[in-house]
Amino acid sequence: MAKTSNSGDLFAAGPEPPTASESTPLAERLRPRTLDEVIGQAHLLGPGKPLRLAFEAGRLHSMILWGPPGVGKTTLARLTAQHFNADFIQISAVLAGVKEIREAVERARVNRLAGRQTILFVDEVHRFNKAQQDAFLPHVESGLVTFIGATTENPSFEVVGALLSRAQVYVLRALEEAELDALLSRALEQGGLNLGLDAEARKLLIGFADGDGRRLVNLVEQLATAAGTAGRTEVDAEFAAGALSPSLRRFDKGGEAFYDQISALHKSVRGSDPDASLYWFTRMLDGGADPRYLARRILRMAWEDIGLADPRGAEIALDAAETYERLGSPEGELALAHALIYLACAPKSNAGYLAYNAARAFVQEDGSREVPIHLRNAPTRLMKELGYGRAYRYAHDEPEAYAAGETYFPDGMAEPRFYTPTPRGLEGRIGERLAHLRELDAEAGKPKKRRQP
Repeated sequence: MAKTSNSGDLFAAGPEPPTASESTPLAERLRPRTLDEVIGQAHLLGPGKPLRLAFEAGRLHSMILWGPPGVGKTTLARLTAQHFNADFIQISAVLAGVKEIREAVERARVNRLAGRQTILFVDEVHRFNKAQQDAFLPHVESGLVTFIGATTENPSFEVVGALLSRAQVYVLRALEEAELDALLSRALEQGGLNLGLDAEARKLLIGFADGDGRRLVNLVEQLATAAGTAGRTEVDAEFAAGALSPSLRRFDKGGEAFYDQISALHKSVRGSDPDASLYWFTRMLDGGADPRYLARRILRMAWEDIGLADPRGAEIALDAAETYERLGSPEGELALAHALIYLACAPKSNAGYLAYNAARAFVQEDGSREVPIHLRNAPTRLMKELGYGRAYRYAHDEPEAYAAGETYFPDGMAEPRFYTPTPRGLEGRIGERLAHLRELDAEAGKPKKRRQP
């Protein structure tokens, strides 16, 4: 049979709360027993808010709790089971498979015969593949189990559509500083730690927690142990900094935070904000992002968002990437930062990016047109006799090195305009040049009928 697990986040409180003792971890002793004791998530649990209303109305429903670690996902699942007097079956998507799902379903059938509801809580549900999610979907549809999933990843990408449509998605937020401060006060007052912190030490702990309540409580417990070993009951920031090792900021390589932050970085450069660009760049480095990945993205930004408005941007981005390869971290990161500043301050143009995409789309939809005979190469006598290249006008022999009135598209094809330069930077001058050439075409009477070979 599937077993109820005591693992989970800081606030996990089951239908039958465990008895606290000195050997019980601090996180366990601090777990709330009611919704009113939960710190954070006021947008879901405050008066008139969705989950609070569902509890008050007695409406048990399937849900997906999406948010960063340590913000109360397991808490809410367990409190839901407690409030509705439902059997709480917790399985981890990391360890469980179809076998455990079947065992949970059998247990739910026994509960139904006894007139009791069953909540199936799947922690890290994003790690279940489609077959595993499909295995319990029919039992969610039939109402045999109420499904509650917890995930740190965007459920739109990680949960199958059929299951997603049958569950309400609730987005949980990282704890704010004031909420972490309240949690810290609770830990010091109710945790039995005999530990006092000065204002700077409190600030340090809250910063180390980085919005994660579970991490904060674990840090407090570690600090209490260190202080006890040192024979201290009062702790300042210097002692706390020496006793604790700060974890990296919230950052999951390849996960939601990763793509959110690289998106913010790219949009800051596009928005010509060098300060915001540096902020997101250093945030990602602080979180463990590979600088080589960032170098590739910076080079992409140069071509996508600056383009021909300032071609030096691509040169600087490429030089920065090569500099990083020579120097490595941390010295090489400075070159990448310089490239970001330059790109953020440079004139912007996505005209080349749009032109390329438009040309690709046109070719994919258009047929395979023949190359006009005057543009064909003629390396053999036969090809020359067939007229290949005969009517070609060599641009360098024309005034301004431009064959006014000539066309280079396939015969019978309306000439599209893929590239429309912006008036910014070098591209402004490119636009002026193209406008002048089109005036020459107009004077030459373009479109002009070609001589037949």
